Amino acid sequence: MLLDLTPLRKGRFVQARSFAGLMEMYEHNYMRLRNIAPDLRVADEMISSVPGHQDLFLSITQRCKYTTMLRMTYQFEDAGKPLFEPDMHLKVYHDARVVEVQQLHSRSQGSLYVADMIEQKWMMNRFLYKWLGYCLHQGHYFHSMQHLKANDK
Repeated sequence: MLLDLTPLRKGRFVQARSFAGLMEMYEHNYMRLRNIAPDLRVADEMISSVPGHQDLFLSITQRCKYTTMLRMTYQFEDAGKPLFEPDMHLKVYHDARVVEVQQLHSRSQGSLYVADMIEQKWMMNRFLYKWLGYCLHQGHYFHSMQHLKANDK
């Protein structure tokens, strides 16, 4: 189910690809990420395994008082070498309850970084929105790797 990103707020229309629309997208991405990973303090490395689907990896790269930097990706193998696709670097603003894509790497588009252009930010964060929706639909939910290793013993 796709969410309509042009809601009415206080009688004002929020347009897609505008600054207000982008902030709305950040809020929706925060809510979706929290559904998949409700507690980012659990571990620095987490994995979500759903039978019949690719494992989803999340790793915390930096924790601060109000923000958390993380990486979310699938891991494939290409000619014996690990391949991370898509490879998203995210910044979670806990106080504002928003998530912003800092970097997106994919084979088809190469690396994209946050720039001053709203269009580029919109494209990367819209991709995150759709990907998180896909992951939720598959049933992904992050548990710490330590928790999974303890169950293997």
